[in-house]
Amino acid sequence: MISLKEVSKSFYDTKAVSKLSLDIGKGEIVGFLGPNGAGKTTTMRMITNVYAPDEGRITIDGIDSVESDVGIKRKIGYLPENNPIYQEMLVSEYLNFIADLRELFEEDRKKAFNRVVDETGIKDVFYKTIGELSKGYQQRVGLAQAILHQPQILIMDEPTEGLDPNQRVEIRELSKRVGKQRTVILSTHVMQEAKATCNRAVIINKGKLIADDSIENLTSQAKGAKKVFVELEGKNVRQKLANIAKVESLTDLPTGRQKEVLSVPRGTEVRPVVFELAAK
Repeated sequence: MISLKEVSKSFYDTKAVSKLSLDIGKGEIVGFLGPNGAGKTTTMRMITNVYAPDEGRITIDGIDSVESDVGIKRKIGYLPENNPIYQEMLVSEYLNFIADLRELFEEDRKKAFNRVVDETGIKDVFYKTIGELSKGYQQRVGLAQAILHQPQILIMDEPTEGLDPNQRVEIRELSKRVGKQRTVILSTHVMQEAKATCNRAVIINKGKLIADDSIENLTSQAKGAKKVFVELEGKNVRQKLANIAKVESLTDLPTGRQKEVLSVPRGTEVRPVVFELAAK
């Protein structure tokens, strides 16, 4: 359904996305993870055709995104991180405005309103001013506009950011519910968010793909080992550290010391042994 091949995007001297390749199948719910500034939002904006890639190719349902801009947008529902809703409008007015943009008229519009009001749970606020709504309900309205035209793909950028814990749970459940009939990409920098909603996680950092696997496998790998950083000086210390744990890397520091990164099984405490070695 979504395919990125060697996609890159730069802003002046900053490389936001670098040679990113990714395939997402129909019906998948994928968590798009990475720290702030990793390139998640830029990638999503390229998929939704807000940005064109500098290099590489993006296809949506087999259609080249550059060659069919409007056709691609018809297939995608997009909820950006900063929910673009007009605070002074009634919810009904805003959704009518979106329906105009999506070219939904008369009976099609009525059916679309009935469907999204039910799916997103906004019946009680349909005739209220958006600015008077809680952040949670505003996110629901944003989600309603994203699925009004029944897109095959739903892309949400940090949909729970700024919500309180109860509102986060509500939006998670809502995201799972509306995602049942669609391919979904959910951007977040919190693994727990992806774990609660998605069955697959794609992790990027500095615009590059770091990992792509099921949530279960990635969680299991993360639990498999922890890293301990040791800064040291002395003779043959590295060899002695190697007897304690696996040495992943060694860096010579300007102070004349060395920095070791030890890979240690979860549940194993090596610091007392390191302290003992230091005393000796």
